[in-house]
Amino acid sequence: MPRRLPPLNALRAFEAAARHLSFTKAAEELHVTQAAISHQVKALEEVLGLKLFRRFNRRLMLSYAGQIYLPALSEAFDQIDQATQRMRSEEETGPLKVSVANSFAAKWLLPRLPAFRARHPDIDVVVSASDSLVDFSRDEFDMGVRYGQGRYPGLVVDLMMEDTIFPVCSPRLPKGDPPLREAADLKHHTLLHDEVILGEFPTWREWLAAAGVRGVDPERGHRYSHSSLVIQAAIDAQGVALARSSLVSLDLEAGRLVQPFGPTLPSNFACYVVAPATTAGRPKVKAFRDWLLEEAGKRNT
Repeated sequence: MPRRLPPLNALRAFEAAARHLSFTKAAEELHVTQAAISHQVKALEEVLGLKLFRRFNRRLMLSYAGQIYLPALSEAFDQIDQATQRMRSEEETGPLKVSVANSFAAKWLLPRLPAFRARHPDIDVVVSASDSLVDFSRDEFDMGVRYGQGRYPGLVVDLMMEDTIFPVCSPRLPKGDPPLREAADLKHHTLLHDEVILGEFPTWREWLAAAGVRGVDPERGHRYSHSSLVIQAAIDAQGVALARSSLVSLDLEAGRLVQPFGPTLPSNFACYVVAPATTAGRPKVKAFRDWLLEEAGKRNT
């Protein structure tokens, strides 16, 4: 059944006046006039058909009905206040649900995430990794990181970092047998293919053409369904991969991978931080977005 409640403003006016036993103090608390409090209380009494106060010249006392009504109203308003504070706390801290691609999570975000947690220990980052784009209007995510061209209608979009494409391999291959010193040496080595980048980033065929290399079959080699698998295969010296700069920066810094030669090709795609307009202004979303942009900037300088 629908609730049959008196007007909320009238309830607030009575509860404040009853706590203070003063229309003047109630008006100060609610930032209205004393006349407004008196009017709201009178309207509530008319709705209830009961007198809530006993009025004397300079004193205000609760009637029997008012004494019964006040504790229940005060408890209800306390619960509303507590729920509101919890909601506000959730806006600033608490779980932050972030949608990212699988390989971005594995190769870029997760290794850096401890730095964010050290800076914001009160924000619990919940990472959901999937190569499918989430629908923010339907799925309960606060924000995400997407690869694309930055056209995401209805979302607040920030460019995080641009991508480039170049060959990478284990440091063992350049000085191995056969060696890998120049692009033409690729004919003696296995090519590793990233199935995820097809149609989005330059492939081996395009890279070999840009490098002016002939005699290398661009279709031969091993294929993988995730970029992180291609990168791991390259780290394990199973071949040479075409990698995105956004995903191999830490492996290059750590010496797990090397770029044996160029060229480096540009990409039409980049990493973007996105969030619905309804969540973009929340303190915890802003904190994570600012940190992502800061970390990406460190790697691009």
